[in-house]
Amino acid sequence: MGRNKTESKNWREWRRLQAIELKEQGWSHHEIAEALNVSKAAVSQWVRALREHGRGALQARPHTGAPRRLDTREINRLPDCLSHGAEAYGFRGEVWTCARVAAVIREEFGVSYHKAHVSRLLKQLRWTPQMPIERASQRDEEAIAQWRVEVWPVLKKRRAMRA
Repeated sequence: MGRNKTESKNWREWRRLQAIELKEQGWSHHEIAEALNVSKAAVSQWVRALREHGRGALQARPHTGAPRRLDTREINRLPDCLSHGAEAYGFRGEVWTCARVAAVIREEFGVSYHKAHVSRLLKQLRWTPQMPIERASQRDEEAIAQWRVEVWPVLKKRRAMRA
């Protein structure tokens, strides 16, 4: 099945092209706006864009977003920096958190990243969130298991009754 001239993978682009097709069939701006559930001003803008710049003005354009702060070479260098360990950068303990990685990026590359974006960078590098390897020596596994069986269900039930 072939695509006609108004088909598009982008629904907004499709809607603009559909509006132009309807205009070519003699529909008024008001009728087109009503049929496509848009404002008359939008239809007017699309018709003007077609008249002034051609069909290309109605096509969807990719949203590139802000330029990257770190180039590919720097991003690929990040795991090497982190491999030295968190304590090499003055942190206590060997666990990497997003805030710590953001501090390393700032120190090594002079670029500030929010910790939420650092998590996306780490995911791109296939680094997983880290958990402490050792548990506290004072940890009492039997007491924890007993609490989960006896106390936790009571707390959950009490919370459900309040809601």
